[in-house]
Amino acid sequence: MKFQKRFGNRRKSNPKRGLLFVLLLAFVLYLFFNTEKILGNLL
Repeated sequence: MKFQKRFGNRRKSNPKRGLLFVLLLAFVLYLFFNTEKILGNLL
């Protein structure tokens, strides 16, 4: 029963972690494109 409760909590926090990962990925892509733009302006 203790294990089931632990698994339930883990399952509940999983979508939040996925959303955070997606936001992080979007931020990295945004940063990458911005860096390319800045490098283009410098060159």
